[in-house]
Amino acid sequence: MSASANKRLMQHIFDGLAKGDGKAFRDSLAENFRWTVPGTNKWSGTYEGKQSVLNDLMRPLFEQFAGQFTNTAHRFIAEGDYVVVECEGRVTTKTGKPYNNQYCYVCRFADGQLQELNEYMDTQLVATALADPATA
Repeated sequence: MSASANKRLMQHIFDGLAKGDGKAFRDSLAENFRWTVPGTNKWSGTYEGKQSVLNDLMRPLFEQFAGQFTNTAHRFIAEGDYVVVECEGRVTTKTGKPYNNQYCYVCRFADGQLQELNEYMDTQLVATALADPATA
């Protein structure tokens, strides 16, 4: 797919995420999808495969939220197979802490599916607002 087609797909995904609907995102993940959270916090690492991302990253994350998580994109930049998204997630945790993080996602597409996502964010907010994923 072209850079503009990849960008349109990502815009469609974020149309849903801005309303708390992750269906288009989940549907876009390749079976061998890889999500990397750089750094040394309790959530850092590489999650290999769609099921690992959904079960080992997303499930323990969303179990900590008291309400509906939304993620609103502010900018899309596309070149070749890559789309970069600047966005902001908003939700309150079950412990009452706001978890309003700012992200930069560097995403790689192939054949109309998300293959990779590298997530850059406020790691200090993660450390103070979220519990360890192993205990969630």
